[in-house]
Parts: sequence; C-alpha cells; structure tokens
Amino acid sequence: MKRALLELVALLATANLTALSGQVSPGPTIGGEHIALVGGTVINPADGKITRNATVFVDNGRISSIAAGMVMKYSGRTINCLGKFILPGYIDTHIHFFQSGDLFTRPDVADLTKVRPYAEEVAWVKSHLPDVFSRYLRSGITSVVDVGGPFWNFEVRKTAKATAKAPRVAVAGPLISSVSRPQLDLGDPPIVKIETPEQAREFVRKLTAQNPDLVKIWYIVDKDHPVESFRPIARATIEESHAHKIRVAVHATELETASTAVEEGADILVHSVIDKPVDEAFVKLLKERNIILCPTLVVFERYGRTFSHQLNLTPEEQKWGNPEVIAALDVTKIPPDKLPQRIKDALADPKAALDKINKTYEVALPNLKRLEDAGVTIAAGTDAGNIGTIHGPALFREFQLMKEAGLTPMQILQCATVNAAKLFGGETGAHIGKIENGYFADLVILNSNPLDDIKNASDIDTVIKNGVVYPADSILR
Repeated sequence: MKRALLELVALLATANLTALSGQVSPGPTIGGEHIALVGGTVINPADGKITRNATVFVDNGRISSIAAGMVMKYSGRTINCLGKFILPGYIDTHIHFFQSGDLFTRPDVADLTKVRPYAEEVAWVKSHLPDVFSRYLRSGITSVVDVGGPFWNFEVRKTAKATAKAPRVAVAGPLISSVSRPQLDLGDPPIVKIETPEQAREFVRKLTAQNPDLVKIWYIVDKDHPVESFRPIARATIEESHAHKIRVAVHATELETASTAVEEGADILVHSVIDKPVDEAFVKLLKERNIILCPTLVVFERYGRTFSHQLNLTPEEQKWGNPEVIAALDVTKIPPDKLPQRIKDALADPKAALDKINKTYEVALPNLKRLEDAGVTIAAGTDAGNIGTIHGPALFREFQLMKEAGLTPMQILQCATVNAAKLFGGETGAHIGKIENGYFADLVILNSNPLDDIKNASDIDTVIKNGVVYPADSILR
C-alpha cells in the first residue's frame, strides 16, 4: 500500500512538473534564468550527503538553495529530475590543451614529423579548441586544469572564459624542466630547460605577468639529472612562486623525487609514484604539508597500448572523443619505413608493452589506495592530450582504474569534485565542486546512480554549466 502511494505521488508530481515546464529536458537555456531542478537525488560528495526527492534552485548561474522536498509550483523554469541523480560537475585536474591526444602530438616521444609536420599538428590543435571544450562538457566535466603548455595557454584560458559551451579553465605556463625538448619548440616552447636557481627565479617572474594559476616543474630524473641537482632549482622556483602567491605543481613519478619536491615546498604532485611502494614517511609528509596528489592513472597505459596496437578506448571515448584523433591513433596506418624504432619495438613484442603497464599498476594502484586511506587529498586527473589519452571522456577510464585501486564510488566522486576544486584553486576553485548555496551552478544530472557503480558516472542526461542547461545529446551536434 505504501509503495503504491509513493508511486501515485511521483506520477502526480511528474504531471505537475510537465505542465509547468512544458517538456522534461529543454535547453540550452540562457544564463541568468531562474531554474528549479525538481525531484532528483542530490549527491554532494563534499560531505557524502544524499538528499532524495530534492529541489535545487539556480539563480543567475549560481545555486541559491537546496530544498529537501519537491516543489509543486514555481514561478521560474522547472526541470523534472524524478528518478535522476544530481552531482557537482566533474573536474579534470590534469590536461594539456597544446596536445591533441593523437600520434603526432609528441614528436619528442615518437617522431612522426615525416608523416605530419609538428607545425601542422599545432595548427590543428588551435583550430579545434571549441571542439575540445565541447567534448569536456559532453563528459560532464565543467572545469579543467591545464598543468603546462606554451604561453598561448593563457589565450586558451581567455577564450574558454568567453565561450559559453566550455569548461572553466585554470592554466600553468611552460614547464620548468631539467631537460629541453627542441622537437616541441616552434618559437613558444611548452617546456623550458632551466639550469640555475637564478634562471628559475627569472622565469617565474616572467610567468607572473600572465597571472598563472600554477607554476609547473617537470623534472626528469636520470643519470645526468640526479635528484640532488633538482633541489636548488626546485627551491628557487617554489620560493619565487610563493612570493607571488602562486602554487607549484611538480611532475614526480619516483618516490625520492616526489619526497624531495614536497620537502622543498611544492603544493601539488601531479602524478602517481610508480617506482616503488610509498612508505610511512612519505604518507606522513604529504599529510603534514596538506599536499594534493593527482594520480593520472590512465596515461600510464596509453602510450604503450597505442604503440603496440592494443588501445583499450572505453565506449565513452569512442562516442565522445574526437573521431579524427581516434582514427589517427592506429599505428598500422603509418608506412612501416616511417615508424620510429620505439613503435616498431612495441609492435614486435606487444606482450612486453602490456607487462610494463601491469608492473606500473602493481605499484601505482596500491599506492593510491594507501594515500586515500591515510586521508591525503587526491584529485582526479587524466593527463589528457598525451598520445592515446582522449580529451574529455578519458576521465571515465581514470574512474575505472581508481575503482581497481580499491576506492569506493563516493571516494572517486570526491576526487573528481570537492578535492579537484582545491587543486583548481583561487576564487573559482572556492565556488565549484559542491552543491551548496552560492556555488556556481555547474552540475551533471545522471540517469542512474553512480554510488551503485561508478560506471554510471557517465550515464549523463544533462550538463549544467554556469546555470546554462545542455541536454547531453545536444552538446556535440
């Protein structure tokens, strides 16, 4: 009897809502509208709170209130969310706009410039920025952090801010590095070799003129660049950045380098430690310093899988990734005489490529679980733009890998919302990642419950960015 009454109430509510709104999923709307999202289950990963049959009110692009009940009459526009799930928009905290994700985007890794000149590749990337923006929104990603690229990165941020159908964008400028990458230098290099502390300070001062959201250090440890040689440059970079109130993110995949970076004052680690298990001293260090770590699990498999012709794109990537990029990832289409040796070797022994990936995950996944269990702030990110890591939907492969590491759906959602907002930072970061009064109305509405299975995080019905409502299937039209 009770169940029948509940079903009757739901039917009556649906009838009222349909009469008020005229249709169930209209849009896109004009920003600034007064909107009520009625009858859905609100999942707020920030505190783990779940509110069923809730109404979320949006005014002028911000959340104005959340009511624990359905509203039967409303002077503004209503959207029927009965049976649906409302979450903060996802945030990918590690991407690179200057890279397309195709085979030609990193000639320093695999030189295919005889097939496609790098200048042509970069021109294509710049001309397709609106398309990339749209693919992030289609994936429910309403904010991204670009953690390093050429100075034209700052123009990308400006363009995104002026584009309605685009995520919010935080950026770093060129990466401060121990090595040079001349193959990527077309006059505005994404990676700059810094050899002395004074050079580091001078370059940070140059960056500050562009008001970067982060400064990024990309330190590659090898026999010519030991960890100890990294300390003075890291210290100078971090001190100068902090003097200008800018946080510093460090690429560090080795335990020793990651520890050194944090000891020298880094704020963010932008990859997993993959060379050995993290120890108690490292966990304690990260907690004491309130470090944010972005694991970027997906990128560790995509180079090897692409080069060995074993790419495992998800259904979301196949549907929402750029089809030109995906088509260009087929190494078998490259004339054999133009294949770099690295790709030839991978094709000759594909099992070795998979073995290497598995060994990486045998370290990276338990490390992530240990850090999560210890209370270290983990922010979801993909390193999208690197070869085989698709802008937008790659985040859902990242979710799968986080699940394999042992994280619960709620923990994964926390990593992609409230924790990711902390990495985004600034005034914007303080107003995204939660469903709370005064926060930006950046929301994703799902057809199925992601807490039942994180795979449902991609079952997207509607995306709302800054109060503008986009039915998901309309975004890429």
